[in-house]
Amino acid sequence: MLDEHGKMPDVIVHLPEKHWLVLIEAVTSHGPINVKRQHELRELFKRVSDGLVFVTAFPTRRAMARYLSEIAWETEVWVAEAPGHIIHFNGERFPGPYE
Repeated sequence: MLDEHGKMPDVIVHLPEKHWLVLIEAVTSHGPINVKRQHELRELFKRVSDGLVFVTAFPTRRAMARYLSEIAWETEVWVAEAPGHIIHFNGERFPGPYE
């Protein structure tokens, strides 16, 4: 179904009970999920019926600070040094897919 290997996110997590597909990008591999990357992922997964949740993973808050202006709205940020927390970048609900 998905044949564009180079465009795949680093990690894909399926949450069937919520009907979510969580797409996780490590900032160290592709950079943050910016508007362009968010569009690419939406296009890549357009045939998936579950909602898409976009997450950029950072090793530290300091690393995240360098990319703050690039992170797309309606995405999530996870920081390894505070693994029990997630940062929500605006939107009408937290967290979850946006249609």
